[in-house]
Amino acid sequence: MSEIGLIGKKIGMTREFYKTGQSIPVTVLKIEKGRVINVIDSNDRGYKAIQLGFGKIKNSKLSKAMKGYFSKKNTEPKKKLKEFRVKDTEIYKAGNEFGLEIFKDIKFVDIKSKTIGKGFAGGMKRHNFSGLRATHGVSVSHRSHGSTGQRQDPGKVFKGKKMAGHMGDKIRTIQNIEIIKSDIENELLFIKGSIPGAKNSEVLVKKSVKNINKLTTKEKVEVLEKLKKTPDKKKK
Repeated sequence: MSEIGLIGKKIGMTREFYKTGQSIPVTVLKIEKGRVINVIDSNDRGYKAIQLGFGKIKNSKLSKAMKGYFSKKNTEPKKKLKEFRVKDTEIYKAGNEFGLEIFKDIKFVDIKSKTIGKGFAGGMKRHNFSGLRATHGVSVSHRSHGSTGQRQDPGKVFKGKKMAGHMGDKIRTIQNIEIIKSDIENELLFIKGSIPGAKNSEVLVKKSVKNINKLTTKEKVEVLEKLKKTPDKKKK
């Protein structure tokens, strides 16, 4: 089940306290249940995958094509459709629903979301440039990014040159984020640290691609508790 992911909403941030007095900042995600809309076989497209539907949407908001698609699949309309490649499609059937239980034994996840848009930003804010000198002949252009081109040859600004422009509003993936705890009843997932995006922004949560062997915060606390309980050997 860990091959598939779930779409959720970033609610905000809070803190989680442990017996050791440790305070961990956490991001709270409201996770939606995903319903299997379509099972894609390798004979059809050359790969095995399943299509999950998330969220509710009114029929009036759907196009004619999507109305026909959902009525053909004999399921209620979904706001967002997401495809996940899987190794085996036999364990999935159309109509099955998946929630937070798929992350039951998973400690680390990858999260994909869109960063906060900052609008038009200068070179110093956007690319961390140092700017020009504050004295000695520099007039008005203290925060400029300096020269952009060369001389007559090549006589142009190369593509990809770091300059002022639109900052943020880009899809970013943060890997190996630890799951602090999950509340299956309220469909809440508590993630360690911060993730990209503003409040109420959409996030995609998947099992971590990399194999992580490090201890979780809970495991570290348990180790500390054991060390406290074990009595020190008296010196002879």
